[in-house]
Amino acid sequence: MQDGRAPRIKNRAPAAIQITAEQLLREAQERQETAFRAPKQRVEDFEELHEYRGRKRKEFEERIRRTRGSIKEWLQYANWEASQNEFARSRSIFERALDVDPRSIQLWLSYTEMELKSRNVQHARNLFDRAVTLLPRVDQLWYKYVYLEELLQNVPGARQVFERWMQWEPDDKAWQAYIKLEERYQELDRASSIYERWVAIRPEPRVWVKWGKFEEERGRVDKAREVFQTALEFYGDDEEQVEKAQAVFNSFAKMETRLKEYERARVIYKFALERIPRAKSAALYAAYTKFEKQHGTRSTLENTVLGKRRIQYEDEVAQDGRNYDTWFDYARLEEGTYRDLKAEGATQEELDTSIGRVREVYERAVAQVPPGGEKRHWRRYIFLWLDYALFEEIETKDYARTRQIYQTAIRLVPHKQFTFAKLWIMFAKFEVRRLELPAARKILGTAIGMCPKEALFKGYIDLEVELREFDRARTLYEKYLEWDPSNSPAWIKFAELEAQLQDFARTRAIFELAVSQSPLSMPEILWKAYIDFEVEEGERQTARALYERLIALSGHVKVWISYALFEAEPIPVPRAERDEEEEDEDEEAERKMVPGDPVVARQVFERGYKDLKSKQLKSERVALLEVWKTFEQNNGTLDDVKKVEGMLPIVTKKRHVDQETGQMVEDWDLVFADDERESNPTSFKFMQMAHAWKQTQARKQLVDHRRFCRFYRCYCYKS
Repeated sequence: MQDGRAPRIKNRAPAAIQITAEQLLREAQERQETAFRAPKQRVEDFEELHEYRGRKRKEFEERIRRTRGSIKEWLQYANWEASQNEFARSRSIFERALDVDPRSIQLWLSYTEMELKSRNVQHARNLFDRAVTLLPRVDQLWYKYVYLEELLQNVPGARQVFERWMQWEPDDKAWQAYIKLEERYQELDRASSIYERWVAIRPEPRVWVKWGKFEEERGRVDKAREVFQTALEFYGDDEEQVEKAQAVFNSFAKMETRLKEYERARVIYKFALERIPRAKSAALYAAYTKFEKQHGTRSTLENTVLGKRRIQYEDEVAQDGRNYDTWFDYARLEEGTYRDLKAEGATQEELDTSIGRVREVYERAVAQVPPGGEKRHWRRYIFLWLDYALFEEIETKDYARTRQIYQTAIRLVPHKQFTFAKLWIMFAKFEVRRLELPAARKILGTAIGMCPKEALFKGYIDLEVELREFDRARTLYEKYLEWDPSNSPAWIKFAELEAQLQDFARTRAIFELAVSQSPLSMPEILWKAYIDFEVEEGERQTARALYERLIALSGHVKVWISYALFEAEPIPVPRAERDEEEEDEDEEAERKMVPGDPVVARQVFERGYKDLKSKQLKSERVALLEVWKTFEQNNGTLDDVKKVEGMLPIVTKKRHVDQETGQMVEDWDLVFADDERESNPTSFKFMQMAHAWKQTQARKQLVDHRRFCRFYRCYCYKS
């Protein structure tokens, strides 16, 4: 080692002889020095024995004089005297130690153990008697005492010790030990009387259950029933006491099941479950369910399963009362129970009870009003009211209660902050089903006046249209559009209504009024609906005028494409020229169509291209040219297709200086032939020739590659 550093290892190859960890440990153990051991002394005569004993006693006396309170020293001294067969001296030392600490359990046990080893049984009995008198709450001393008496076959003495012990009312293990003693000697009547005394001192359910099982096992079924009945009478009908006695009910029912008294067991289960809250009887319900699966009928089993699910839902709503999903599941469970009872032909009393349960669940659910004034908290809650109303209307036919539910729900919602159109509309439809049209109109009118909303207008209009009250529907559309004139779908629906009523003049007037509004939400769908209406009517000139107006407003590429395709496609003949009798003569005959004009469509494409070119919109020009090319492939000649292909741009790289970084960057750019021809005719010609050369080279490489592949396949085949 140099400078405190580890030596450098030059040879890292493994050693020829490997040493295992086991070998290292064995060698280390072998090389350890032997520990010092005191020499053994041999006593040759009585004089040496007396000298040895005197010396040891002097040492022990010195030690207990220094540490008088150490029980360990006293025990060592007394046990040494006992090992020398000096039992009188050992007793004296134990007695001196008891004077120091009379409540030391270890001291009493060692004292009695010494007497028993020396076969002084009477001394041991006296010691146990003194010990249990002094320490009656120490069970270990009693157990040792009883074991001694039973070991000596002194059963009356053991029984007498137990009787003394029972006067101190010990824990359950002591009573169990006393009972097992009597059972070992077949004194079953005495054991039964001990159970009776035990129950009188500690009337707990498990004690009653043990007593009942004991009587059942000894074959006295009547006595077992009497025990369980006495226990139930002791606990009474109080809810808390019955809940405490669940184990008694469960054991009583299981005993009756073992005796094949199934009806008695079912009555016991039902008696307990009717008096214990559902949330606190899960274990009893589980036992009842298992019993019904084994011995019950289909109906009783279903009732048991329903009870178990009710307990589950009760636990969930107890934890979170505003968990509306749980309330929905709970209500559906009770509704399903009611429908099953109705289908099975249950009595009216059973049906009324089931209806009461459904109503109770709904009433408890709707009482959980959401906190705050945010609509998102109310969305699930309001459906509880709707389901409640539908149940009363459909299942119970209680229409007055249904109306009251709707009214209560409407009063509960803060309509100044938000509202629920579905609630108003369902209330109105309920009144319509009850043939109360004025009430339904009044409800929807109140809703629109209090909290106007798009869904309310739509629902009211749909109701009037279904009732064929078109004048009222027109009035509602007018109110709707006065409230929101920018709503394009509303204008379209209004116009469609007039078109269905064959009032085309009003339809056009509505569309004209709609497109004149500013601003509009989604104006493109309004213009499209207007144009589609004119196309359906066969008015090509009017539709063309609409396209021209729309182009003047927007000039979007989609408008140009739609305009051009419109000119190329056929449309129906004008309504005024249609043959009204054609439909009567041949219903399957196709409508007469006016063909389109590809020349006009091509002109529209050219106009659109020039317009987009003037606006310098490159991607829009490409989209237009792609549609134009497809159009020419379907309707034009080969020259027309080549003309459009020649107008398609070339993708090139352009270098320019980035304004932010000041560095030269490369970007892809679209170069149109006509733009480059007008601005740089010389460079455009060169770029066009270069692009053509590149395409030629690519085709040539493709041909060479195919030839090589063909040659390679032939060579491999010959080989």
